[in-house]
Amino acid sequence: MTTENALVEHGNAAGFSSGPRLLADIGATHARFTLESSPGVFESVKVLKCDEYTDIIALLRAYLSTVPASKVHHAAFALANPIDGDQVRMTNRDWAFSIEDVRREFGLYTLLIVNDFTALAMSLPGLQAKDLMQVGGGTPVAKSVIGVLGPGTGLGVSGLIPTSDGFVTLGSEGGHVNFAPVDEREYAILQFAWKEWPHVSTERLISGPGMELIYRALADINNKKVKALPAQDIMRGALADADELCLETLECFCGMLGSFSANLAVTLGAFGGIYIGGGIVPLMGDYFLTSAFRTRFEAKGRFTSYLAQIPTFVITTPNPAFYGVSAILSEHLRGRSGDSSLMDRIQQIQAELTPAERRVATLVLENPRTVLNEAIAEIARLADVSQPTVIRFCRSLGFLGLADFKLKFASSLTGTIPVRHSQVRMSDSTHDLSAKVIDNTVSAILNFRDQLDVRSLDQAIALLRRANKVEFYAMGNSRAVALDGQHKFFRFRIPTASYGDAHLFSMAAELLNPGDVVIVVSNSGKLPELLKAVDVARLAGADVIAITPNQSPLAKKATVCLAVNHTEDNATFLSMISRILQLLLIDIIAVGLSVDAPDAEAHGDVKRKELSRFSNLLISHLDS
Repeated sequence: MTTENALVEHGNAAGFSSGPRLLADIGATHARFTLESSPGVFESVKVLKCDEYTDIIALLRAYLSTVPASKVHHAAFALANPIDGDQVRMTNRDWAFSIEDVRREFGLYTLLIVNDFTALAMSLPGLQAKDLMQVGGGTPVAKSVIGVLGPGTGLGVSGLIPTSDGFVTLGSEGGHVNFAPVDEREYAILQFAWKEWPHVSTERLISGPGMELIYRALADINNKKVKALPAQDIMRGALADADELCLETLECFCGMLGSFSANLAVTLGAFGGIYIGGGIVPLMGDYFLTSAFRTRFEAKGRFTSYLAQIPTFVITTPNPAFYGVSAILSEHLRGRSGDSSLMDRIQQIQAELTPAERRVATLVLENPRTVLNEAIAEIARLADVSQPTVIRFCRSLGFLGLADFKLKFASSLTGTIPVRHSQVRMSDSTHDLSAKVIDNTVSAILNFRDQLDVRSLDQAIALLRRANKVEFYAMGNSRAVALDGQHKFFRFRIPTASYGDAHLFSMAAELLNPGDVVIVVSNSGKLPELLKAVDVARLAGADVIAITPNQSPLAKKATVCLAVNHTEDNATFLSMISRILQLLLIDIIAVGLSVDAPDAEAHGDVKRKELSRFSNLLISHLDS
């Protein structure tokens, strides 16, 4: 059996029913791996150097080749990188990969990848007193916000926000805020750093590379000629050899960290404490207790007494991120069990199934979204059964086959599993491709909803409410959106026109007057004919509403931009999802024009006249 399909089963009566779980903490320099055989029991812990591997797949193969034979179904990795969607491009390494491709490569049912400081934050509720070293302050306040940070190759920042049933993590890139010096020495260090970078973030100084920069800067300030040293040698020089420059570097580093930690504490109101991890501070040991850290933490003027109450801790337990990714993975798998009656039925009939059918049932219970998204061949492979066994499992529940089962299963899980983007494959059945197209569209709509600029919508609706005439300019796939808008707005008794011929755009724009509005719809926002027409329209005194990506040339020329930032390669593919989002904007504007109509009588004469033309048109979103 290949390494990437994991290894053979081993028994552990007290372990997870689905076998050991693969956990990892992958930084810019080192990657730490373990197999969690049962809750909180970490075996086969190994540390690998990232520089020795060409990509994440080679790294995983190397680890799996060294561990006892085990069948791994579920994995979760902490990564020193922002995580946004399936595609990951590492900041501090030239590695890029698809999470889904890695999951398939290693035959995993589940692969979660989270930011490393999200994982570190999630580890805190599970840590005990023996895992921590307190550095000043009082007692953590129960059910209060917790801050977490840690210098290593970079500077990670996160937080834990209390909820009714635990904590949620705060995603953050707080290490990239501007560095703020507090005395002349730190200002001199900042000036030294400016010679290398025009923008100096806190991470540039409070990190391993930052410690090295502080050392060079202090040498320059003190007119000392020294050889550049790596961070570990600076720490050794300070802690073991009492080297004067190394000690000053460490003192300065700890002071900066104290001020930054205090900023995080007052920003979050972190009465649950500030916790420090990463690869540097835990190695300082008792030195950190007497360093400038806590003095600088409390040096906050009027807020000194506020900060004096907040405890600060160094996380001393090895590999704390393992606890965090373990908690995240466990929560994820628990959440997938669902509360639906169909899930309950599957659990109840497991004893009546054949051993092969039980493997299908286990796959369904632990990975429902995988079962919904994949074709029968992939489901059979993941469950290690034949395709007829998958059909027999579905029929044992009373369904005609896999398609019938998926339809009912998806309905039973509505709201319990996040919708995600999935590529349609040539081998997909009609049912599978239908589900994927719907899922992809719903996912895009939800993202679009979360990013909607309401102020721009208000401005667009206000322009249209006063418009003497509305014209739509669009080409290609966007032409259908323009025609839909013309149809709706004409029913509002607004004089409308729609143009899709590139030769007519500028001619029509020349005839516009102040008080007229042009709505331009474009997937790219770069077509020269549209850009020229917008210039002509604006010169004539008309306003322009652009439905287009917000960083496009068209967006910059328009009076108002209603942003649709969904990227589709329209040179290769027919754009589909962006068209749905553009139509949604037309619908939102139409509803916006209608909502004030019933209140027209409550306004003055001008407003009443302005609204009267909308009063005879009912929109299906409104109560009649």
